[in-house]
Amino acid sequence: MASKGTTVKAIALITGDNNVRGSLQFLQKHNGVTHVKGKITGLSPGLHAFHIHALGDTTNGCNSTGPHFNPLKKNHGAPTDQERHAGDLGNIFADSNGIAEVSIMDLQIPLSGQHSILGRAVVVHADRDDLGRGGHELSKTTGNAGARIGCGIIGLQSAV
Repeated sequence: MASKGTTVKAIALITGDNNVRGSLQFLQKHNGVTHVKGKITGLSPGLHAFHIHALGDTTNGCNSTGPHFNPLKKNHGAPTDQERHAGDLGNIFADSNGIAEVSIMDLQIPLSGQHSILGRAVVVHADRDDLGRGGHELSKTTGNAGARIGCGIIGLQSAV
């Protein structure tokens, strides 16, 4: 965890299918909360699942980022659920121009320590996340979120 009064910063540059592009900044405050903020463009209007995946490997595009980041081996759920993957960040909303303004605060995605998300990937999916409540066979593992249409590796950002 960041020491008192300091902030750990990271960045992910999102690239993907059909001109999906974006930049996300991750700021971990001394209280352990990580704020994810930024903008993603080129999306279809509506809700899109938004997750941290286990691997920072994009050798096969977003498909090589592995499963959701899940160090505590839980079922998929909503960001507000007790039973959820650490990487389950719910949905982001793209407006009629395909632009999603992202601002998410979460305690389970630290930038330091045993369960750090540094070096892992953030992934945007084609469909909405059913938050583990959809009744589909994939609901409890992926939220039945569909294809991976954009992703980026989370890396340390300069303090300057």
